[in-house]
Amino acid sequence: MKSDSLGVNKSRERIILGIDPGTIVMGYGILRCVGQKAEMVTMGVLKLNKYDNHYIRLKRIFDRVINLIDTYLPDELAIEAPFFGKNVQSMLKLGRAQGVAMVAALQRDIPITEYVPMRIKEAITGNGHASKEQVAAMVQRHLKIPQENMFKELDATDGMAAALCHFFLSSNPLQKEISASKSWADFVKSNPDRIKK
Repeated sequence: MKSDSLGVNKSRERIILGIDPGTIVMGYGILRCVGQKAEMVTMGVLKLNKYDNHYIRLKRIFDRVINLIDTYLPDELAIEAPFFGKNVQSMLKLGRAQGVAMVAALQRDIPITEYVPMRIKEAITGNGHASKEQVAAMVQRHLKIPQENMFKELDATDGMAAALCHFFLSSNPLQKEISASKSWADFVKSNPDRIKK
């Protein structure tokens, strides 16, 4: 079978695990892709607020990601990258949560792709500044998810949005090239007021 220039075989089945990392709630989505078609397998959240110990939360994240990988056998992980924020401690904790999820994927030899939140929103809604509710609505529309199968927690649809973003960008070489320009350097250049000096 032939692959395209990105090494993606467009006729084979791919399973993408998408993760929206968090130390209070981690959202995830599993996407099954064949050619240009994608469908939801499952999505959900891992609630961590019942654990007071930050290190226990990290262990639970690791355990859940390993469980998702062993259950659904994803070919790739798409994960939301930590976003610049005002609270440094929150950013550090979020970075740890992301790192633990990435280590779980690496433990199972799953390739990882990171996407900044703005890029995920843009890929899903066409607007890099879309709200979580708008992202959820477009995820539901793109994947034709019945309302009864939608999660109330928007972290679940954020996890699925990461997987769907990866599907869109890895299936379209032109979009992949455009995505490459959406780096942190571009973010910093576009948002000088967000950088502390």
